Amino acid sequence: MIRWIGGALVVGLLVLGFVAWKRSMEPAAPSGGGAPQAASAPAASAPQAGGGAGAESPPPAPTAAAPAPQAVADASGITWTVPAGWREGSARAMRLATYLIGGPDPKLAGECAVFHFGPGLGGGVDENIDRWIGQFQGTPNTARRVMTVKGLKVTRVEIAGTFLAPGVDMQSQAQLPSWKLLGAIVEGPKGSVFFKFTGPAGVIDRSADDFDSLLGSLDKH
Repeated sequence: MIRWIGGALVVGLLVLGFVAWKRSMEPAAPSGGGAPQAASAPAASAPQAGGGAGAESPPPAPTAAAPAPQAVADASGITWTVPAGWREGSARAMRLATYLIGGPDPKLAGECAVFHFGPGLGGGVDENIDRWIGQFQGTPNTARRVMTVKGLKVTRVEIAGTFLAPGVDMQSQAQLPSWKLLGAIVEGPKGSVFFKFTGPAGVIDRSADDFDSLLGSLDKH
């Protein structure tokens, strides 16, 4: 009998020890009773000193200009970086891309059209520059230089005077005095790519550095 009682005591002690161990492994109950609550979101940080009520954080720094779209790079065989502030225009026939510079007023805006016709197409450098000069009245002022950018031969031309604004049929649609054209012909691996930037002389002059930065970013795709 004594042996049986001793065994029962041992079993009882083991059960009590197991219960105590299990409770020690459970998470602590939340204070205040009731069901556990979901974790609350972290409190918003206090405004900086001097910011005042409703103060906003400064806007993020502008991101770098995006490169030419993949489809354009695949077609032309070259890439470039679009200057900050230049906006993508809508798709136009025979153009790889169109960039708009300035506001909606045409007297204060410029347009940079990009053309590519394929290997061996589109005419030679001299032929195209002569065509651009012919879009100005009389004998306009011209300047021309050739450079190499990452293995690409680039001919840059500047033409100033009264622009005859050719339409889709290449006939003059208007006479625009004090107008300017910055052009570049890039001899790329898939044929020449033509950049034609036109607008009022003041707009073009203010954007000339942007145009040159675009040319400086040219690279083979």
